[in-house]
Amino acid sequence: MLDLACGSGRHGRFFLKKSCRVFFLDRDIQGVHDLLSETNAEVIEYDLENGNPWPFPDRQFDAIVVTNYLYRPLMPHIIEALAPGGTLLYKTFAVGNERYGRPTNPDFLLCKNELREVFGEALDVIDCRQQLELHPARITQAIYAIKPIAGKQSEV
Repeated sequence: MLDLACGSGRHGRFFLKKSCRVFFLDRDIQGVHDLLSETNAEVIEYDLENGNPWPFPDRQFDAIVVTNYLYRPLMPHIIEALAPGGTLLYKTFAVGNERYGRPTNPDFLLCKNELREVFGEALDVIDCRQQLELHPARITQAIYAIKPIAGKQSEV
């Protein structure tokens, strides 16, 4: 699985405890530095926003998790990097969050239904929602989707 823009690696650590092979990717790996010697973990220090190419051109993942991170040019790469039958879990801030705190820049806030519009064509959407969370107060949008297996009819 890929924990994209992993920060402290909270989600990847969960999968690591389940004996999964986990790729932790972030431009600052201090939050996951303790995992450098972990057998099933690969820690990759990489800036996705500085014009570098997508770091996994020929690799696919059974799961990709993205939280509290938005860089729209990566979205097509995320779709391609998801293996057939693979799961995408993506949750970040949405328009309206500026009332509650950071981020306030529209470049870092999802528009209404944006995740569904971006990923819904290529993936089977199991759940997608935009909501006000109370503790801490913030507006988020999340999607849970599965990449269809070629030749297999979707049951969603």
